[in-house]
Amino acid sequence: MAWFYVLMAGIVEVMWVIGLRYSSNFWEWSLTVIAIIFSFYFVIKACNKIPSGTVYAVFTGMGATGIVLLDFLILGADFSLIKLFFLCLIIIGVIGIKLTTKEKLN
Repeated sequence: MAWFYVLMAGIVEVMWVIGLRYSSNFWEWSLTVIAIIFSFYFVIKACNKIPSGTVYAVFTGMGATGIVLLDFLILGADFSLIKLFFLCLIIIGVIGIKLTTKEKLN
């Protein structure tokens, strides 16, 4: 369940970062703030079972990867093979950290 919380935190992080960029009225800003709160709630819940350094590394790696992919695929950011290479390094690092971290039993 702890890894599910990390996944949810990463997904919500992408939403609030996009919200920071594109919010233009009270309701959009309110949703962005709510997303930030949920994102950190999920991080806190994950830290109950997984070391906080691991949670933070995976959370930020997932968020960065998600935002870059959205930039490439939807928002029209410049794409290059070198950017893709470094994005793959982030993904490999996140997978490696997850595979080498064990959840706490208590």
